Amino acid sequence: MIQERIKDKLQHAFSPLHLEVINESYMHNVPEGSESHFKVIVVSEQFTGMRLIGRHRAVNSALADELANHIHALAIHTYTESEWQSQQEGAPASPACRGGSKLG
Repeated sequence: MIQERIKDKLQHAFSPLHLEVINESYMHNVPEGSESHFKVIVVSEQFTGMRLIGRHRAVNSALADELANHIHALAIHTYTESEWQSQQEGAPASPACRGGSKLG
């Protein structure tokens, strides 16, 4: 499963205090059971002192194979522990699908 592979790679790369890997494929125009659209929430002290672009690059690097071969869309939300604790409602909700991909 791609979702489990993503979880394992992010766990290994960032030793997160909190990690969510959410398959949002069902929200898109793809066949049932697809694993093509994901949202990840990664809370790690490794992000301390990193700008948002650096955090996203680090996640993209950890998931390079999946992004090149399996994932159509990836929403990335990265936080330090203190940033995550200050979030009243957690990570933002993903927007509604506007059509597009027929990946499966």
